Amino acid sequence: MPLVCALLCYFARKGHQVDFLETMRLTFLVATLTTIILLPIGIVLGNYLAFSPNPLRPVIEVLVWMPLVLPPSVLGFYLLITFSPKNALGAFLLEHFGFKLVFSFEGLILASVIFSLPFMCNPIKSALVSLPSSLKEASFTLGKGRIYTLWHVLLPNIKPSLLLGCVTSFAHTIGEFGVVMMIGGNIPNQTRVASIAIYDEVEATNYTLAHQYAFSLFIVCFVLLLAIFYLNKHFQQKVAING
Repeated sequence: MPLVCALLCYFARKGHQVDFLETMRLTFLVATLTTIILLPIGIVLGNYLAFSPNPLRPVIEVLVWMPLVLPPSVLGFYLLITFSPKNALGAFLLEHFGFKLVFSFEGLILASVIFSLPFMCNPIKSALVSLPSSLKEASFTLGKGRIYTLWHVLLPNIKPSLLLGCVTSFAHTIGEFGVVMMIGGNIPNQTRVASIAIYDEVEATNYTLAHQYAFSLFIVCFVLLLAIFYLNKHFQQKVAING
């Protein structure tokens, strides 16, 4: 990512914007923490959706898919209502744990995790389903448990999908607007991420700074996707050679 860092520094010097780097730092911090939190959740939930015989599995899978089809403002609205200190859950969290999830960095992380969940979970679930059942059966025959089989047998065979889930979750998080606006608001150095900053600068007709934010996000997403396409091609070639 040296190219990305150099680009951000160049834009900051060119625009003489004090908060440009801070906004971008916060944007990448939110995306990074969201991706780190989502990875174990995506593995556990993806494994459950791939193999569980529970009759409630379709309902859970629909709930995982919902952020993809719901307007972001709808999800953001219900998160805002749910975690508002004026309602039971929000008041309980604030009173007993000191957590204020509305218009806070913590709430921004939670909303990002919920909204980006399908981008992590679905590639992992699809990859696990596509693996030959003989892998699991052989592991179980050797007396290995489910956790060992998942960690040492299945996951090593879906590395490209794990990487895809991480990259798409990261890229989706840095570009999200509706949910982060509803639950996080626009507080400098706390919840003001790049997508919100772009909207603000466009409203203020400051198109130069809006372009700096937008083009920075464009370059980051382009580099990430290019990297994953290259790594996936390399992995497929390696599998073909070993196969």
